[in-house]
Amino acid sequence: MGKTQIKERIAKLRRELDKHRHLYYVKDNPQIDDSVYDSIFEELQKLEQENPELIIPTSPTQRVGDRPLKEFKKVRHIVRQWSFDDIFDFEELKKWEQKLIRQIEKSDLAPNYKSQIKNRLEYCCEIKIDGLKIILTYVKGKFIQGSTRGDGVIGEDITQNVKTIKSVPLELGEEIDLIAIGECWLGKNELERINMEKKNNGEALFANTRNAAAGTMRQLDSKIAAKRKLDCFIYDIDKISSMVPLTQIEELDYLEKIGFKVNQYRKLCNSVQEVEDFYRDWIEKKGQQNYEIDGIVIKINSKDIQDALGYTGKSPRWGVAYKFPAQKVTTIVEDILVQVGRTGALTPVAHLRPVRVAGSLVSRATLHNGDEIKRLDVRIGDTVIIQKAGDIIPEVVEVIKSLRTGKEKIFQMPLICPICKGKVERRDIGKGVETSAAYYCNNPKCFAIEKEKLIHFASKKGFNIEGLGEKIVEQLINEGIISNMADIFELKKGDLEPLERFAEKSAENLILAIEASKKISLEKFLYSLGMRHVGEETAILIAFNANNFSTKFEFANDWKIENLKDVIRHFPMINTEQWMKIKGIGEKAARSIVEFFTNKEKIQQLKRMEEFGVKLDFSLTQNSDHKLQGKTFVFTGEMISFTRDEAKDIIRKEGGNVSSLVSVKTNYVVAGKNPGSKYNKAVQLGVRVLNEEEFKDMIGN
Repeated sequence: MGKTQIKERIAKLRRELDKHRHLYYVKDNPQIDDSVYDSIFEELQKLEQENPELIIPTSPTQRVGDRPLKEFKKVRHIVRQWSFDDIFDFEELKKWEQKLIRQIEKSDLAPNYKSQIKNRLEYCCEIKIDGLKIILTYVKGKFIQGSTRGDGVIGEDITQNVKTIKSVPLELGEEIDLIAIGECWLGKNELERINMEKKNNGEALFANTRNAAAGTMRQLDSKIAAKRKLDCFIYDIDKISSMVPLTQIEELDYLEKIGFKVNQYRKLCNSVQEVEDFYRDWIEKKGQQNYEIDGIVIKINSKDIQDALGYTGKSPRWGVAYKFPAQKVTTIVEDILVQVGRTGALTPVAHLRPVRVAGSLVSRATLHNGDEIKRLDVRIGDTVIIQKAGDIIPEVVEVIKSLRTGKEKIFQMPLICPICKGKVERRDIGKGVETSAAYYCNNPKCFAIEKEKLIHFASKKGFNIEGLGEKIVEQLINEGIISNMADIFELKKGDLEPLERFAEKSAENLILAIEASKKISLEKFLYSLGMRHVGEETAILIAFNANNFSTKFEFANDWKIENLKDVIRHFPMINTEQWMKIKGIGEKAARSIVEFFTNKEKIQQLKRMEEFGVKLDFSLTQNSDHKLQGKTFVFTGEMISFTRDEAKDIIRKEGGNVSSLVSVKTNYVVAGKNPGSKYNKAVQLGVRVLNEEEFKDMIGN
């Protein structure tokens, strides 16, 4: 191709990619397979590499920066950034409207206009996304800068990270100068994936989606941000070179028209009672979306009235945030103790004066790590505010310092392990600005680590030994009856009967449960071993690739994993690079696998387990009659006849796949009681939805 043809081809490829980016990330209406999109992207990338003079900043290939930044630059906002005042009940809403009417009467609006609106103000109501405010600047329709709110006057330049958000257009549908305001957010499913990865890596978890979004936006390396699937809704125009829309509703429609992703859940209300109805409706529905919602935002619809009312020193007069009621209570921190997990991570836990939150009695709350304790300045004896994160996990969110007496004690993370007295250290775990906030016990023989490993080994996702819970494991270790995973299978009824909590029947039941657990699928077996960075999904990847090692890794053609002896014999032969050839297994997981299977002590334990009758069940990966072969399922809502894990096992055994996200590649969504946003997404994409009975019929009950 000549230069002119190359230039035309590049322009066409960019337009095609941007069209399908908009359809996928903004409209939720993908029209081509990911593989087709990737192929077009690769052609564009190749042409640009061969013709670097044709690369432009708004090209789809330029969304991820080449190198990490040294620091974030400060940005002075062209337009001052405000935040809305909060209200919390209907009485406050009515008072706010009355105040608006008084202010309108004092404004410069024409008298005849005042009389029209006095008794009938229109409000644009939008749901309030709990994320991070970002400011996007475009010149002649091209994206040039993204920034944080900061203090409202000075923010930080996050352009490189904003460009990784696929729903943010790098070029608008019109050649205008524009400053747009939006909310950057992270999906609940993505937070779950990131935290699972962090957990496997022994890293501190993100407390919620907002913290995760903010933490991702503050990454100096945009490659890290790109791996976390941030999204963004645009909701306002600060400055525009063309005519400003006359109403808030028209402004949202216009933003959508020129290529932005705008939240669809908005409503024009003609009274505060309609606003209240919208608010009450979303209190009920807030959990159904993939993003966190903490209230609604109410704005006077007329831009003329907005301009006439103006701003206070910190907030717009013409709008408020109507916040959802929070599940928060106060209590006393009676002590702070440290727990040690199976990876050796030390987690501080606040022991509280018991208090009821969201329907349950709470006496403990996580403090996450030492950095969080310092940030909150939590002390033993403090009065604190606690809430249930996601209505499940209690956490301390604030200290009421005005109630301090002076007798409170400052807490310091221990320098030695509280269990074994071994050395404790803080480990760096990443590049850029991300390092571990967790402290670790360095003693691999630490009682707490061994106990947690054995609890993990016997858990439902591992050997699923009914009756071998935390207290029994601790008792057996304390009595010197077990010290490692192989010892469990050597237990006899006579070892248990003399112990407290055990009578003849309970001892017999545990021995029977251990015997029943000896036949186990490869992926559950691998998960049970507690290898660092090897969670449930990584174990499944290995299991499904186990019998392909001969071709992938150039071993003998007749080599198959038939049982535990083959795992013992062949796994130590596979090095880090070979493990990483399995798509989805990263370097940390690969190193951990190699470390485990080259450890002589661990191998000896596995040999003992085989001698005691542990066998691998390959029906999951070797069933030739897969009725669900290649089909992808997503679950939403509560199931009655089975647990999620049981359903996943059935699907995988029949050759199917399980995903946490609904897409055009999903074959079925199984909807139980109270389905969430995945149900709506399935309907939107035309994915077949099965109820529980239909799913049972499909798998043969």
